[in-house]
Amino acid sequence: MKRRQGLLCIATMCLALACSAAQAGATGQQLAQETGRPLIGKPAPRLVLKTIDGETIDLGRLYGKQAVYLKFWATWCAPCREQMPHFERTYENAGPDLAVIAIDVGFNDSVKAVRAYRRQLGITMPIVFDDGRAAAAFHLRVTPQHIVIGRDGRIQYVGHLADARLDAALLAARAPSGTVATNAGATNAGAAADQPAPIARFNVGDKLPQESPRSLDGRRFPFRDPGDARTTVLVFLSPWCESYLATTRPAVSENCRRMREQVSALDSEDGTRWLGIASGLWATSDDLREYRKKYGIRIPLTLDESGALFRAFNVNQVPAALIVDKDGRILRRIEGHDLEVPTAMRAAIAD
Repeated sequence: MKRRQGLLCIATMCLALACSAAQAGATGQQLAQETGRPLIGKPAPRLVLKTIDGETIDLGRLYGKQAVYLKFWATWCAPCREQMPHFERTYENAGPDLAVIAIDVGFNDSVKAVRAYRRQLGITMPIVFDDGRAAAAFHLRVTPQHIVIGRDGRIQYVGHLADARLDAALLAARAPSGTVATNAGATNAGAAADQPAPIARFNVGDKLPQESPRSLDGRRFPFRDPGDARTTVLVFLSPWCESYLATTRPAVSENCRRMREQVSALDSEDGTRWLGIASGLWATSDDLREYRKKYGIRIPLTLDESGALFRAFNVNQVPAALIVDKDGRILRRIEGHDLEVPTAMRAAIAD
């Protein structure tokens, strides 16, 4: 039986997403620091990562021996590209007391795109393509997002900018500061973090979990409502997809427009419950409200701030939708390439 655990850059060339966040009252640095604040001083997760070249990196084995610098990034992220020279220099000059690891966020990206990006920019550090576990463990909210772990195995810094604060954190992390704790016993660094629990995943054929996310308007949306026999459609989206990705991923941007328009053509018809689930990556509730206002969205929307719903339903790209029957069973998944047929959503719901 599935457990209910953890249900679970962007800017345009003119940094449109960063500007959007600033208008909503939060810059990329603020988002990273706010979401990372609960992590500071805590033992870092003992994740085992696999690089795109097939190598295994056991973070738990590094703690106590090296400081660790993790950078979350994406191939479509303009600030990530701007910061890449700093990142590469840090790796080249790291020495034996600092491990430097690049983690592609795995959102609207692919290993093929990462390999091409690596060749183009001459990147040499180890690269991991995240399956959602690292994003969950380190509270990912923006790209790039920097995580600095001290030699004692504790998280010392979370940020967005490649600036003096990051450089100072990297220098401080490399200083000997006690012995890392292990699961066998505590030391002066305290108890070590355990291996993060597996993420509960729900696929086609599974029943929706007994969850009731809260919409922007504060109402609960029960995934499984015994009193409502209608079909349910969960639409996964990002409020910046159409605007930002028009430059860096035009095909994806077009698919986001198609999904929005097909949903709008159906959302007033009887027989279907709708919920739009927006990624929390580079998005706030204010951003989602602006998106709703701009496009006249009528279906209820919820912000998946932690990314738990995206991870739970194995959604790593937008747009996507899940068609769910009256009993709460997932019947079908619709993704971007399916939307080239103008009636794709109508046909999926009617099946």
